[in-house]
Amino acid sequence: MNSAYACLAVAIVAEVIATSCLKASEGFTRLWPSLATVAGYGTAFYFLSLTLHTIPTGVAYAIWSGVGVVLISLVGWLAFQQSLDAAAVIGMGLIVAGVVVINLFSKVGH
Repeated sequence: MNSAYACLAVAIVAEVIATSCLKASEGFTRLWPSLATVAGYGTAFYFLSLTLHTIPTGVAYAIWSGVGVVLISLVGWLAFQQSLDAAAVIGMGLIVAGVVVINLFSKVGH
């Protein structure tokens, strides 16, 4: 894995943590989850910006948002007991398929 994709992975994980903490912050009324949200999003955008030195913006954002949607949905299901219906699961499957197609077949950013 090259450093751009490592930075993108860090950005994705930081965004998922920040979004999870955003839910836990209860509208920024709880201090520690609120601080973790701000720090997580700051980290996510910093590492995403490093990624954009190498990977085109559209490709990086497609991967970042696609993987992030799936991961935060998994966190919502596991940590917050949020359920997904069949349409949501199918839609996320299509997002994953799109990310796979970009990574396997696109010459952009590789």
